[in-house]
Amino acid sequence: MVLNLLKKNNPLARFPRLDTVLMVEEFIKEHDGEFRKKQLWEFLPKKMMYQTYSIVIDYLIVSGKVSVDSEGKIGWIFYPQDAKKLLKDAHLFWKK
Repeated sequence: MVLNLLKKNNPLARFPRLDTVLMVEEFIKEHDGEFRKKQLWEFLPKKMMYQTYSIVIDYLIVSGKVSVDSEGKIGWIFYPQDAKKLLKDAHLFWKK
């Protein structure tokens, strides 16, 4: 679904490999909320085309793993282990 959406917007887009996506994920986890989009791209351990990087960031936002705050800084928000612990509390439960 995400790839179809991205392909419609930019038919010449280059799609990243899995190791590239994982590298960006790990870098965002380590530097949570420190960088804006372009700054993050400049400090990545491996260089890539900005177009490919934008696709990775769009994917991570759509999948609910990262978010962008009011200052434009990118932060990691995907913590499934913590969510399971919080949902076990009596006052925090999931309504069906």
